[in-house]
Amino acid sequence: MNSAGLNSIDHIAVPVTDVAAAVDWYTRTFECTVEYQDATWALLGFANIRLALVIPEQHPAHIGFVHPDAGSFGTLKLHRDGTRSCYIADPAGNSVEVLASDSMPIPK
Repeated sequence: MNSAGLNSIDHIAVPVTDVAAAVDWYTRTFECTVEYQDATWALLGFANIRLALVIPEQHPAHIGFVHPDAGSFGTLKLHRDGTRSCYIADPAGNSVEVLASDSMPIPK
C-alpha cells in the first residue's frame, strides 16, 4: 500500500492478436517504454500505470492489483519476471490478478 493506505493498480492487461504489432503501435502512438516483450506478452510502462499486451490463449484480459496479503486470495504462482500472484474473479466474472507486494520490482 502507498502512504495514503490505498492499494495500487500495477497493470491492466488487454488482449491482442499480435504482440509485436501492438507494441509497435503503442510505442509509436504514445510515450511509453517497453519493460518486457516476447511472443506471448509485453509490458509497457507509462507515467501512471503499466499496460500488458497479452495473447488471449496464454493470458486472460485482467487488471492487476498489488496487495500486501496476496496469499490470502489463493496460492501464489511464481512468474518469469519474479513476481508472485494469483488470479481471482470479481462478482461480474472479470479476471483480477493479485500480486504480492514483496515480489514487485523496485520502481526506476
